[in-house]
Amino acid sequence: MKLEATPFWSWTEQETFRSLQSSPEGLSESESHLRSLASDSESLDSQQRSALAILVAQFNSPIILLLFISALLSYLLEDATNAFIILVILVLSGLLSFWQERSAADAVVRLMAVIETKSTVLRGGQETIVSRRKLVPGDVIMLGAGSLVPGDCRLLESRELYVDESSLTGESFPVEKYAGRVEAQAILSKRTNSLFLGTHVVSGMGKAMVVQIGKKTELGQISTRLQVQPPPTGFERGLRNFGKLLLGITAVLVVVVFLAHVYFRRPIVESLLFALALAVGMTPQLLPAITSVVLAAGAKSMAKVDVIVKRLLAIENFGGMEILCLDKTGTLTEGKVELQSVLDSNGRESEHVMRLAAINAHLQTGFENPIDFAIRRAVPSIPDQVSRMDELPYDFNRKRLSVLVADRDRKIMITKGAMSNVLEICTHVELPDGNRTPIDRIRPEILHRFEQWSESGCRVLAVAYRRIDKAEIEKSDESDMTFAGYLIFTDPPKASIDATLQQLAKLGIQLKLITGDNKTVAVSIGRQVGLRSLQVLTGADLRGLSKSQLSARAIETDIFAEVEPEQKERIVLALKRSKYIVGFLGDGINDAPALHAADVGISVAGAVDVAKDAAQVVLLKSDLGVLAKGVQEGRRTLANTLKYVFVSISANFGYMLSMAIASLFLPFLPLLPTQILLINLLADFPAMALATDSVDPEILDRPRKWDMQTILKFMLVFGLTGTCFDLLTFVGLLQIFNATEAQFRTVWFMVSIFTGLVIMLAVRTRRPFFRSRPGGWLIMAAAGVAIVTLTLPFTETGKAFELVRPSISLLALVGIIAIAYAIAMEIGKSLFYGRSRNNGNA
Repeated sequence: MKLEATPFWSWTEQETFRSLQSSPEGLSESESHLRSLASDSESLDSQQRSALAILVAQFNSPIILLLFISALLSYLLEDATNAFIILVILVLSGLLSFWQERSAADAVVRLMAVIETKSTVLRGGQETIVSRRKLVPGDVIMLGAGSLVPGDCRLLESRELYVDESSLTGESFPVEKYAGRVEAQAILSKRTNSLFLGTHVVSGMGKAMVVQIGKKTELGQISTRLQVQPPPTGFERGLRNFGKLLLGITAVLVVVVFLAHVYFRRPIVESLLFALALAVGMTPQLLPAITSVVLAAGAKSMAKVDVIVKRLLAIENFGGMEILCLDKTGTLTEGKVELQSVLDSNGRESEHVMRLAAINAHLQTGFENPIDFAIRRAVPSIPDQVSRMDELPYDFNRKRLSVLVADRDRKIMITKGAMSNVLEICTHVELPDGNRTPIDRIRPEILHRFEQWSESGCRVLAVAYRRIDKAEIEKSDESDMTFAGYLIFTDPPKASIDATLQQLAKLGIQLKLITGDNKTVAVSIGRQVGLRSLQVLTGADLRGLSKSQLSARAIETDIFAEVEPEQKERIVLALKRSKYIVGFLGDGINDAPALHAADVGISVAGAVDVAKDAAQVVLLKSDLGVLAKGVQEGRRTLANTLKYVFVSISANFGYMLSMAIASLFLPFLPLLPTQILLINLLADFPAMALATDSVDPEILDRPRKWDMQTILKFMLVFGLTGTCFDLLTFVGLLQIFNATEAQFRTVWFMVSIFTGLVIMLAVRTRRPFFRSRPGGWLIMAAAGVAIVTLTLPFTETGKAFELVRPSISLLALVGIIAIAYAIAMEIGKSLFYGRSRNNGNA
């Protein structure tokens, strides 16, 4: 049997090297480059749609397809001019939408490159950091706690390596992995020598060879078969409900108008074209493009304040966040852990304990952490005669790290970790004179000192040691140890944290501190930063609460201490059950489940890969002030999207209803189908500028959500107001000016566009329009459309749309109607918002 026909987990180590034409030193740079060119098509990261796919998407609406068919019918009925105009408008509208959406997609790709996750890989025997997208089969990668597995791999070396495979197997507990050969028939969960894309290292270390990447991996095959989509955000649900509302209104309007025209014996093709044009006019065709543009503009604005959004539709949840759960390190505190004191069992400074701690910190090879950094800063080097023999990496169950070293002619295992977790493996205490005594004699004194330092906000670790006569150690060797002393670390609250917390409170965001630190330290930090409540729930308390009990207690509690990794997820889910939009800020390995569970997962650029991968939003600075600015940008983005929704649904509904009514009683069509399409195109052009429009400060002061009842009410109030003005226009044109068909259509064409601009400038703010300055691009776009509208009837292009030159008196009528409409809109807006109590919803 050929080696390639057997699964890689059944290969020996030499067979793995031979099959992938690689070696323990990995590939050379040149070979890696050649293989990357051959494997680009297999990537799962190519989520960005091609330019062609985006372009085609602009024309896949059923209404757009019907209009193309209508254009074809017009051509076959020898109305080539009408067919040409319809096609030109549809193509221009599609190209405008394509250009905006393509620009938005490109902007997102550039932003994502800023926070790209990387892997440590051997290239020619030298460790180097490369993008995960550049890894190829045959690459040898180094893995540690927090590493994401970049492809399906064959393990070459391991040390206490535990991997979370829940994304593939559903098994919530980490699985131990070790090098060796596995039977070819082994099921996925039994392939102990294999690592899989989509999983991550919880603890330990490993060296592995990449065998499969992208679509050929286990995860890639599942994704291809199932095309699993993430759950919809609140923004997506709002868009979907808005679409359903529009579909219902449009369907009723079109069917009624078409049947009425047939009843009055109007030409069938003309009636169909008119009804379809009404449908297009009623439907905000550019909403997908507007949404993409506004979200991309929001993402770029957020990037300017050091906030990178990985999934654009998460912006709505980010802006709507009501509760933020977070750890204290680097957010409430400076994140610069300093070793303050190293003390023996009697609480005195000790060079011996310092030496033990320094050896442990310098020789551990697991994941990097602030604690070991602080120790190495305090003691930059260790004696040359001390060498590392073995280690037991840190994990979140043991909460300790052990290193076996050779020190001259002795072998010593040195352990440091959380106080309670180290004390439980100690049987003796080292006294200042070098003698030992049973730990039970002075355990109360040890715990008393620990409590005192914790109350002052310090983090206290324990150091223990044991002489051992073996070359390798196991977890069972962590026993019968001697307690040596204390390591006391400080991480003071940020100087600006009080102002930042006040800013978050003004934004309507409540903080929940969730930490693995002991209760005393958590309360001390909470008191120093001024948290609203100092009520505490510990991990032990959580274990005794049901789902409903936890939901009730979680709302009242601001500090969760001594929390285990899986309990963070429980807390987040409990808050979500209470109908809050919950954010979780985490940067550690054990934060991944909670980041997934939150409405919006937030991490930082310096976080471990698994945390950045699980998050939807990444902060380039570990600073709550940055997060507050990002929240404001998120709310600004949602506000500008909703502006377009309000503008389009009220303006479109009003003038389409007017047209439907007029078409039933006039002996001619009030507007030709091509004129309706042109109005729709000109009205949507300045709407693109809403992406950069300014937003009133009061709109940003609290979370806001979609509210379909408010949108429907807004449509009826302002749409019907517009219809009343349109009917008055009709009466004036027919009864006072005795307008011809062409004059009627020309004047109402101009009125429709000018009233559309009026409603855009009025509805974009709840303030009187003169107290809220529009964005510069919006002003220029609106002015440009106004100039085009005024000059079009006087041009040859206007003649193609059957527009005629209006008289001075008719132009004056257009101006009077626009001014009166603006006044009516301001009065209606004042009454609507004065009486509306929508709690900040859309």
